[in-house]
Amino acid sequence: MLREIRPAIVLLLALTVLTGLAYPLAMTGIAGVLFPSEAQGSLIEKDGKVIGSALIGQEFRDDRYFHGRPSATVAPDPNDSSKTVSAPYNAANSGGSNLGPTSKALADRLKEDVDKLRTENPSQPVPVDLVTTSGSGLDPHISPEAAQFQVPRVAKARNLPEESLSKIVAANTEGRLFGLLGEPRVNVLALNLALDRAAK
Repeated sequence: MLREIRPAIVLLLALTVLTGLAYPLAMTGIAGVLFPSEAQGSLIEKDGKVIGSALIGQEFRDDRYFHGRPSATVAPDPNDSSKTVSAPYNAANSGGSNLGPTSKALADRLKEDVDKLRTENPSQPVPVDLVTTSGSGLDPHISPEAAQFQVPRVAKARNLPEESLSKIVAANTEGRLFGLLGEPRVNVLALNLALDRAAK
């Protein structure tokens, strides 16, 4: 019986080493050489200090900065581990809110967010991505329309002309991948860093 089982055990061990260790290590090494920034998490530095990643959104509340999409991610409540608390852009707990179109909690939050945004810019319709979360809850991008919608608030807070901010938004708008895939988008962290650089 051992004679029949031995080839299966050897094959299992060989494939485990090959596909579970050798292949992932080789791919990690190749990625580190060919795409060093991406392999390290697309980290963004400012003055030699890591301030974020181009792949994960951050919460900006100050009126002087552009705001990203709402995030539905949560973390364990430090006072009661059986409950959770809001933890925007928590990469350890990526996911949507799972609230459906008939959810009263979702409808109330959307109404509150839309009303608040309408006070910022009453002349424009509120872009949907400023009030809805992404599937992961970590999306670092907003649409160019969502960025332009925020221009009056940021211009007022920074005492800058709206036209200058619109140019910064346009300069930081990424097009479709290969001109075909996806939609134009603006990375909020990159936009806010460009805004700080322009203010100097």
